[in-house]
Amino acid sequence: MDAEEFRKHGKEMIDFIADHVEGIRQQPIVPNVKPGFLITKLPSRAPTEPESIEKITNDVEQLIIPGMTNWQHPNFHAYFPAGNSYPSILGELMESALGCIGFSWAAAPSCTELEIVVMDWLGKAIGLPEDFLHCSGKGGGVLQGSASESVLVSMLAARHRAFKTHRLSSSTRLVAYCSMLAHSCVEKAASLCNVRLRQLEPDADFGLSGETLRQAIEKDIHDNLIPFFVCATLGTTSICSFDNLPSISDALSSLKGMSETPLNIWLHVDSAYAGNAFICPEFQHLLLDGIEEVDSLEFNANKWLLTNFDCGCMWVRDRLHLEDCLSVDPLYLKHDHQHLTADFRNWGIPLSRRFRSLKLWFVIRRFGLTGLQKHIREQVRLAKKFTKLLQKDTRFEQIGKTRMGLVSFKLKGENELSERLLGVINNSGQLFMVPAKVKHNYVIRFCVCSTSTTNSDIERAWNVISYHADHVLADEIIEMTLCPGELSPADLATNSFLFPCKDNSRGDEHESVPDLIRSRSTVGQPFRRPFRRYSTSELSHRLLSRSLSSAACLQSLTPTGNAPHKTTQLRLDTILNALKKERPF
Repeated sequence: MDAEEFRKHGKEMIDFIADHVEGIRQQPIVPNVKPGFLITKLPSRAPTEPESIEKITNDVEQLIIPGMTNWQHPNFHAYFPAGNSYPSILGELMESALGCIGFSWAAAPSCTELEIVVMDWLGKAIGLPEDFLHCSGKGGGVLQGSASESVLVSMLAARHRAFKTHRLSSSTRLVAYCSMLAHSCVEKAASLCNVRLRQLEPDADFGLSGETLRQAIEKDIHDNLIPFFVCATLGTTSICSFDNLPSISDALSSLKGMSETPLNIWLHVDSAYAGNAFICPEFQHLLLDGIEEVDSLEFNANKWLLTNFDCGCMWVRDRLHLEDCLSVDPLYLKHDHQHLTADFRNWGIPLSRRFRSLKLWFVIRRFGLTGLQKHIREQVRLAKKFTKLLQKDTRFEQIGKTRMGLVSFKLKGENELSERLLGVINNSGQLFMVPAKVKHNYVIRFCVCSTSTTNSDIERAWNVISYHADHVLADEIIEMTLCPGELSPADLATNSFLFPCKDNSRGDEHESVPDLIRSRSTVGQPFRRPFRRYSTSELSHRLLSRSLSSAACLQSLTPTGNAPHKTTQLRLDTILNALKKERPF
């Protein structure tokens, strides 16, 4: 491909991308495919001869796009946002064109220095103390692949420091700590570092408290173990709860002189999603209150700052701890200026590094801090709008608080109800959400993810959830009523009313409950499930096809001359309302 052909196809590709992004609302949220769908459509061997860009692009449209989960869809509410914007795409394009590998200053001077500048920009924007900035000469920021990588790097550095401080030859006595709601990457990092991990019970606000941490550390010290690392989470994955950073910092400060050898416990803050919001002054207290003991922190700009993956922003108070742990300096990587500037290969695990800062630089400059703040505030506002709709419906309960763009909730009652509800909603293709487990609660996570989500999308999403909740709860009422288990005949005679099984021997379409009891059970003996469960569609056909009113249905389903029990009336009205309700979306 020569330059002229690149110009032609490049313009076509930009048009293709723009059309795809602008038409995302018309795409399905989740593809209707099964594992192996693409493998069977592509050749088993690479092509021997070159193929045209037109053919490749056509295959993208016909084969790749139909198998994509559309994270940018306005009705995608799963996981967390996958940052995306036109400036970021242009930055990625430029990065690819420059084609550098930025493992050292000498290998790519602009790559290294732009990263220094951009990380200081962001550090100042979120209010970090000067110790965390490159301009201090002590700490600084670095772009990692993800928050998971940042957690691992910080734990490796803490482990290395602990080995030196306590003169260890083995990691078997080292203990790390986090909340039970911390991200699974903390557990993976502890496994890779071969250290023990204490996952501590969160408090009533679903955050780790300093007192809980202090008690755990004191016990481990008493047992001749060495606490060396704490991961505090600001914005948990399950419900976006916040560990109590001020009390955690106070606890660590008070424990410093507890043993003969200084503990010097490393405190890392994992704020992969919520940390982006710290560019808004109104959220900065969540980080800055308690930052005195923090050694490192991170957030993923590729989650909420309109920047494409990967772009994990990590800051460290003292960069020497990273360099001491991670530096490998063979002759072929040495250069004349290595003591005058940062070589970021010594701040992380990979040697080779992408020019990630370029797209972030594009985004910050094109939107400005005010534009990024506006984006975050708008998604927080939409989440609070959803919360208000949720709180008006007494069938639901919210788990945790709405602090950012995530709302976690469940149907009241057994976890199975919420699990069924989520399954029905996701299978409908109208929304896409994912679950989490919080203190034995199965919760549904609703996260505002797309930049194109509007007020009407939030209202529609709630209508979808409410509609399917009507049917799930109606099915639950039907199941409880038609399959009551071991109830006495007296209980059934007064409280059960919905469609017993047809008695083929008598030819009745349905019978009153007392008649069934007399014909199929001995008075005083347990009544063993003579009913069957009717699905919502079956019940809808039996009732609504005849346009029966609630009163008429009750008349047909209760003994002649007896008024229906109040509970019966409420239950049947609930079912009928659910079945008659037109889809509001």
